[in-house]
Amino acid sequence: QVQLVESGGGLVQAGGSLRLSCAVSGRTFSSNAMGWFRQAPGKEREFVAAINRSGYSTDYADSVKGRFTIFRDNGKSTVYLQMNSLKPEDTAVYYCAARISPFIATMRNEYDYWGQGTQVTVSS
Repeated sequence: QVQLVESGGGLVQAGGSLRLSCAVSGRTFSSNAMGWFRQAPGKEREFVAAINRSGYSTDYADSVKGRFTIFRDNGKSTVYLQMNSLKPEDTAVYYCAARISPFIATMRNEYDYWGQGTQVTVSS
């Protein structure tokens, strides 16, 4: 049983920073590509960032490029999302996802396992 547990969400003012963490258990973490998605009220779940199994390749949604950074620690089986210069439009539930494949993907249906989500609220 693969489990993904997100943490680090919360309430922050615009311009502030948060770091999300996603701890993975039940599978060899270093063989999986990982991703972060988000879902705002009334909207579809959308891609935010992805990282390949080694951590040397990443991809980002245009809306977060230059502000968010995805990175991983394979020794701790954890992937992170560092979010800087947060904007009210970043408010959403953020989900961590894992692929069986080691390669980056940006589509929801390319991910095999999902966490329960963590709320991020950015006030103006």
